[in-house]
Amino acid sequence: TNPAFKEVLSRIESHEDCRNLPMISFLILPMQRVTRLPLLMDTICQKTPKDSPKYENCKQALKEVSKKKKKKYICAPQNIMVSAHCVPCRSWAPLPFPLVSSSRWLVKRGELTAYVEDTGLFSKRTSKQQVYLFLFNDVLIITKKK
Repeated sequence: TNPAFKEVLSRIESHEDCRNLPMISFLILPMQRVTRLPLLMDTICQKTPKDSPKYENCKQALKEVSKKKKKKYICAPQNIMVSAHCVPCRSWAPLPFPLVSSSRWLVKRGELTAYVEDTGLFSKRTSKQQVYLFLFNDVLIITKKK
């Protein structure tokens, strides 16, 4: 909400070193590196001779970085993107919990047309509203696009 911050941020993002990328893309970079670790370890294992004493260590390292616990690192960038690009439909009802969590991952997302019924004293109206849904493993979030 600070206009000075927004101005500085847009100046930084438009700098040629940033290649017009938004700040969120730089915040996600460390997470993307974590997701590439299994690929890197697999390549190292393939290049290591099987008769080398380091081969077993390499295989063990590959096994460790490939475990399912990496899922929490993979889903964090998605949660950050949801936090950065969407607002709750009801401005009076902010999220009562942090969206970015190591135990939360995105299952499905998509746009939907919601039909809202407005019942008055003498009339009944139905209106259409475009909403965007985010289904996580433990919560459903209904948003409007910014």
